[in-house]
Amino acid sequence: MKNKTHWIFAILTLSAITIAYGYTKLIVPKQKLTAMNCDEVPNTTEESLFKPTIENKNKPVGKAPAGMVWIPGGEFSMGSNVEDESLCSIKGVTKDAAPIHRVYVDGFYMDKTEVTNDQFEAFVKATGYVTLAEIKPTHEEYPDAPLENLVAGSAVFTPTPAQIDLNNYMQWWTYVHGADWRHPEGAGSSIKGRGNYPVVQISYDDAAAYAKWAGKRLPTEAEWEFAARGGKSGELYAWGNTLKPKGKFQANIYQGHFPLEKGDTGEDGYIGIAPTAKFAPNSYGLYDIGGNVWEWTNDWYTADYYEIISKKDQVVKNPQGPESSYDPSEPGLPKKVQRGGSFLCTDQYCTRYMVGTRGKGDYKSPANHIGFRCVQ
Repeated sequence: MKNKTHWIFAILTLSAITIAYGYTKLIVPKQKLTAMNCDEVPNTTEESLFKPTIENKNKPVGKAPAGMVWIPGGEFSMGSNVEDESLCSIKGVTKDAAPIHRVYVDGFYMDKTEVTNDQFEAFVKATGYVTLAEIKPTHEEYPDAPLENLVAGSAVFTPTPAQIDLNNYMQWWTYVHGADWRHPEGAGSSIKGRGNYPVVQISYDDAAAYAKWAGKRLPTEAEWEFAARGGKSGELYAWGNTLKPKGKFQANIYQGHFPLEKGDTGEDGYIGIAPTAKFAPNSYGLYDIGGNVWEWTNDWYTADYYEIISKKDQVVKNPQGPESSYDPSEPGLPKKVQRGGSFLCTDQYCTRYMVGTRGKGDYKSPANHIGFRCVQ
């Protein structure tokens, strides 16, 4: 039984989940990340580093493609000067989003919402595509794993029965046999009646395959942030500088005691994942650009990419990300950048719904809080 557990966790770690919460492993070693009372506005410094966004004036002729909006592109200040991983002052974890630097992107169309179950189902029906989570791991991939542990599945958030120290994300994630886009929480779950919910349990390759079929592509990290900022400069969130303007949540995130069973109070109107477009859009007409589900971008992840490109001391035009991935906390896992946070982001642990901050994930890592949207 011990060996079986070991290999299930090995598969979980190596091929199904290197989720955003792995940040704390090396950057904040030995620190117990327990829940505490948090201020609404995190510590910020050097606000003057954010300069105004300069939008392009040219617009394409004709109507936007169905379900998409025009993002004008232009020059903007990219990154974050928020020093905390969460609003509880866990210092130093957002260093990969610094320094703030000037970037230019061309204009593009972007999906108004994250790709939905209905949209992804149309793709699968048209192509016969099989997602990574539906494919049984092979003995060649894991030669030392017991054969009975090589089963198709993916990572599912599993609340804990009691409050825990938030120093090991494996405590609330489980590799579940049969978890895939049709069964986000495992074989007993279903997306029936949830056609307008974001599709999840999607790896990077799954998202890229859908985008190609749809005549689109995944956004670069710079395109994603330009679009999320909605023409504004330096604001903490896609909707402004206040988490709850007039006392109302603007995104589907986690309220309550994370990661307890029944810990999410649903103060924002939803416990767990929400349908798309249930909150107000940002200034460009994009829904759920913060919260609900993480969104894949096309860029490989390195922790020092912003530092490297900012040294050129000039506006970086249409950056495509580094040529390869390196995460010092998990150097053996190639990762892509994820953006926007999810319904599991909380002020107790992960506030990556802050618009300038970055997520990361093994590109072969589907989970039930990861989706995507496309650009064209």
